[in-house]
Amino acid sequence: MTQAQLPQRIAGSGSAATDRFVSLRTKFVVFFSLILTLTCSTLTWYFIEARRTAVMSDIKQLGAILLTSIVNNGQFRYGGLIAEDRATLEQFTKSLMAVEDVVYVVIRGADRMILAQQNKLVKESLGSVTFLQERRFYPDERIALDISSRPISTLQMTRVVLSDEKVLTPAAAAPDWFRIESPLTENLYDFALPVLGKSATDPAQSTLPHQLDEIPQAGQPPQPPAYLGTVQIGITDARVRRTLIGLIQNASILTLLLIGAGILGAHFLALRITTPLRSLAGVARKLAEGGSPAPLTPSTLDEVGQLTQTFNLMTHALYERNLAITANMDTIRRQISQLTTVHQTSSAISSTLNLHELLDTVLQLLMTNLKFSRMLLMLRHEGRDTAYVAQVAGVSDEIRDASRYITVPIQDDGTLMAELMLHAKPILVYDIAAVGARMHPAILELARRVGVTSFVCVPLQSHNQTLGFLGGDRGLQPCSEEDLEILSTIAGHVASAIDNARTYANLSQLTQHLEQRIEARTHELSTANELLQEHDHRRSVFFSVASHELRTPMTAIRSFADNMLDGIAGPLTERQKTYLTRIEHNLNRLTRIINQLLDWSRLDLKKETLNLEPLCVRQIAELVVDSLRTVAAEKQIALDITFPGQLPQIQADRDKVEQIFWNLVGNAIKFTPFQGRVSVEITETATGDVQACVADTGCGIAPEYLDKVFNEFSKIPSSFPASQGAQLGLFITKSLMRMHGGTIRVDSRLQAGTRFYIVFPSMSPSAESGEQCEKRERGGTGEERTT
Repeated sequence: MTQAQLPQRIAGSGSAATDRFVSLRTKFVVFFSLILTLTCSTLTWYFIEARRTAVMSDIKQLGAILLTSIVNNGQFRYGGLIAEDRATLEQFTKSLMAVEDVVYVVIRGADRMILAQQNKLVKESLGSVTFLQERRFYPDERIALDISSRPISTLQMTRVVLSDEKVLTPAAAAPDWFRIESPLTENLYDFALPVLGKSATDPAQSTLPHQLDEIPQAGQPPQPPAYLGTVQIGITDARVRRTLIGLIQNASILTLLLIGAGILGAHFLALRITTPLRSLAGVARKLAEGGSPAPLTPSTLDEVGQLTQTFNLMTHALYERNLAITANMDTIRRQISQLTTVHQTSSAISSTLNLHELLDTVLQLLMTNLKFSRMLLMLRHEGRDTAYVAQVAGVSDEIRDASRYITVPIQDDGTLMAELMLHAKPILVYDIAAVGARMHPAILELARRVGVTSFVCVPLQSHNQTLGFLGGDRGLQPCSEEDLEILSTIAGHVASAIDNARTYANLSQLTQHLEQRIEARTHELSTANELLQEHDHRRSVFFSVASHELRTPMTAIRSFADNMLDGIAGPLTERQKTYLTRIEHNLNRLTRIINQLLDWSRLDLKKETLNLEPLCVRQIAELVVDSLRTVAAEKQIALDITFPGQLPQIQADRDKVEQIFWNLVGNAIKFTPFQGRVSVEITETATGDVQACVADTGCGIAPEYLDKVFNEFSKIPSSFPASQGAQLGLFITKSLMRMHGGTIRVDSRLQAGTRFYIVFPSMSPSAESGEQCEKRERGGTGEERTT
């Protein structure tokens, strides 16, 4: 968004906000009016409710006073009620009816019959005519019957309403809203009080003879007073209602006046606050639009006035800052253009390593973005003190062709070339005529031909070496310090790119040379490898043939030695027997070596194949152990085997498995001293595989040689050197285990024995007992096979 669009955006958003939201003055007036209305209405209602409660208390008190004064009057009690003197009752009835609020009077005797009753005239309407008519609206007799059934001298107040049968019946329980409407509704209340007899001890003595009163007999419990009758009066709240209505009218008028005055005051107070704020908003809008608004005059000395003064100061500061920002916008745009040029130059530099293409792209970018008219780039010859024109831009083809043959020597002679190439100093020339003597004639002639009057040049340095310099001019417009700064900024990137391009070119040449040498060396190594493979093959064939050829004379030597020991050639002396025994021992050792060489040669020539079949490891291990018991007995070595009742089957080659056990158990016997112990333990692993452990109590193996025991022709020192053969047995054993997909490892300590662990993968998760395994083996093969 540009600076010109920003004020419009702010003004548009302000106008939209004004149209969308309610003004602050309206909110303030509405809020203050709502609070004032609720407060005044609550106080008015509370006052009216208090007055209504007081009026109701007055009505109840009036009814109690009237009834109590009548009931406690002796003349009424004895002369009128007990004597049933209707004239006396009529007199009392009229006195009660003389009260303004009394509507009717009903007097009942002890037999619940009406002795006297009277009511006032009521207004009735017939069409458009309203007239006075005496209507005998009296309370329902159930009210009096209910009181007579409970001879308790308690005043009973009941609100009554006129039923459809024109009888005053007790009204239903008043709902909650009745308390609000009660001041506006006329109500009629029935006050009833029973008349009870008095005892002789009553201090209020009557004028009649005592025999008319109740005289309790001696020794008798006190009896409840006798029921003499009931007096009912109806009192209306019409007069009180009219008073309450007038009070409500006056209170409502006063409340409305207070609310109106409060709203008017809130309106003027809101105007006092919002008018300065509106003025501030107008000034802010003008300021946002870029104008220079006049300062506001504070109308008050309160917080709003202080805000106006502060806003005037802020407006002045913002206006000055806006002017400063506007003045710096051109500089910022120019710097952004320069930074864009730097970025594009860096991108172009990183996109190619071709030196000619790189220089042409950089010069074109500088001319396009920085508005240079012509650009020149000179580079230093590698290994020489001369510089040449590498690239020019913005000139004709004739000038470009002529510049290709310019070569300038680099000498410390005070020229511009020395300043740039030797001292690495940037140069700004305002007038070429002032420095013409310090320029090389060829360069000066070229500059004059294209019309250069002012130019800038910056050295290109990389790794503390000056590679050349970059120069440019703006035609008729002189160059400035800003041009020098931007070219100095870009010069480092250009120098790094030139250095990288040269390095890449040198590296490419070196890589090509190395590839040729590597190809030749690879051919030599390939030829030597073929010779080595042929030699290795001949060696394996030689060992195989030599081993086979040695077995025949070895068999003849063994036969002659055995015959001589058996006495066939005649009696032997002890010395001869000793020599022949040694010959036999070395023949056995040589036989083992020959057999190992034959096995190794077959493995080396990859002629070994596996004839896989289901096998029982326990049966093969028992067979090998039984075959070697005689050899162990010669050294008095205890040889035993342990295994569980059930073991999984394995898929393996019978001969190879027997050879594995022969090698391990035979080695254990050879390297175990007299009266030692060799044990074979077969178990099932947690993963269902079959593991065999061959342990001995022999001399053990040093820790530094444990990782070499499975190497071919390993030279491991031993306490029994005479028992060592070609040292191929463990290498062959590991090779056979690897062919079966199994593993082998060793655990040994010097003078503490050695343990070899071999693990065969099981054929299936099913297991069979030892007897079943042995029966299957014998049934499947027909005979036991030994090696």
